[in-house]
Amino acid sequence: MKDIVKTFGEVVASNHVNFEVKKGEIHALLGENGAGKSTIMSMLSGIYRADSGDIYINGKLSRIRSPKESMELGIGMVHQNFRLVDTLTAVENIILGEKSNKWRGSSWMKKKIEEIEELADKYGLTFPTKVPIWQLSVGEQQRVEIVKTLYRGAEIIIFDEPTSVLTPGEVEQLFLTMQELKRNGKTMIITTHKLKEVMTIADQISVMRKGTMIAQMSKEEATIQSLANLMVGQNMADEGFSIKVIEKGKPILDVQNLVVRTKLRINAIDRINFSVHEYEIVGVAGVAGNGQKELAEVLTGLMQLYSGQIVFNNEKLTAPSVQQLIDKGIAHIPENRMKSGLAGSLGIIDNLMMKTYRSNARAKFGLMKKKENMEWAANLIKKFDVRTPDMVSPVAQLSGGNQQKLLFAREIDINPKLMIAVHPTQGLDVGAAKAVHEMLVQLRDSGSGVLLISEDLEEVMQLSDKILVLYNGKINGVIDRGQANREVIGQLMAGLNYKEGAFYEPEIVV
Repeated sequence: MKDIVKTFGEVVASNHVNFEVKKGEIHALLGENGAGKSTIMSMLSGIYRADSGDIYINGKLSRIRSPKESMELGIGMVHQNFRLVDTLTAVENIILGEKSNKWRGSSWMKKKIEEIEELADKYGLTFPTKVPIWQLSVGEQQRVEIVKTLYRGAEIIIFDEPTSVLTPGEVEQLFLTMQELKRNGKTMIITTHKLKEVMTIADQISVMRKGTMIAQMSKEEATIQSLANLMVGQNMADEGFSIKVIEKGKPILDVQNLVVRTKLRINAIDRINFSVHEYEIVGVAGVAGNGQKELAEVLTGLMQLYSGQIVFNNEKLTAPSVQQLIDKGIAHIPENRMKSGLAGSLGIIDNLMMKTYRSNARAKFGLMKKKENMEWAANLIKKFDVRTPDMVSPVAQLSGGNQQKLLFAREIDINPKLMIAVHPTQGLDVGAAKAVHEMLVQLRDSGSGVLLISEDLEEVMQLSDKILVLYNGKINGVIDRGQANREVIGQLMAGLNYKEGAFYEPEIVV
């Protein structure tokens, strides 16, 4: 890619960028949120068109004007947010849109299933082929996406933040798959923020900052510290920061024998007990699908409990609405900021007012206080360092880090007694993630309680005063700060029990 320029209004997303990848290598493209790396990859995959510059594939000048043309050139992309139809099976997703002159009877589908299973086995990407996507784990869904690109003939595969939603075990499996793809001559480009993973898997590394390519090097020439400094343009320790030990206050949240059932009448949360105090961060660790989502939703009014009780600030909550919980002082950073947290088509001010537009500070006699709201929003933008071209641009156009800081600005502005943060740094670069961590610690130090639900073990271990490990909807272990390590938490996440310094398989009760 030579001298690539792409602008969005007055924002220069790609400023005369040059980017080169050799055949058969794993190339990591690093940068903060908003650095321009996703824009570059979107132009390579045909989602955007460059304003100027040239793209050469195998030495030949190529005009990529659509994803179809990109695919015909042997380029495939595994998106961070999977492009899959939940109600279709894995095989149906893979063959979706395929042209065929043959009659599509049962034998045709049977041959397709065999063909796809053979392709998946070749690269260690097995998954249930006849099961609807919504019944597959996140790791299995990602394998479907990878096989889909391979099935369509991809020789260059772009992975957009591929490990952001995976467990440690799934990350290891993905890296084994990447090595197998490399042995078969495939070329891979990874956009990521996780520096340790880059040093594990990448052959070559390129770093972007503010729309400009600032460095390209081999893995042997790089260190985690040097990459972090290049990304953010300042000296930044790779180990983050430590938080001071502080005495916890009175209980804010007390969960007693809580049971939450899914629509299929399965206990997603099965008789758990825990509490969150003032001046305390309680971390929740676990493999995806072990009840974390349901726990967050029942505590924020999005699901109803089946049995047990929730006591918040000495008040028993039976079936409160979302609005009632907001009024009581519960803030929520949802797992998917653009699906459940922000309205992408609306501007900064509208998104900031979502929880307070009824208040006297924001409206009078049902009419918005335009001037006051503009000043209030501008102050929040400055305080939380949200970088935006203006106050009316759709928030969907902001980088992921700025979207997350905007979401935190809204939630913290209501002065919450309890913050429920679900995967708060998912998909964020090292600088934005550190800013989010600092906001959570400041909340805790100011007397609020924080329930941190995350699949990032480093994050949970670094921030939490106490860690709960969920397995099959139950709390399989409680670990205090200072006693936690990856091995212990990983074994508990896998369902093993821990007693007297040793792990053992739990008894099976029939």
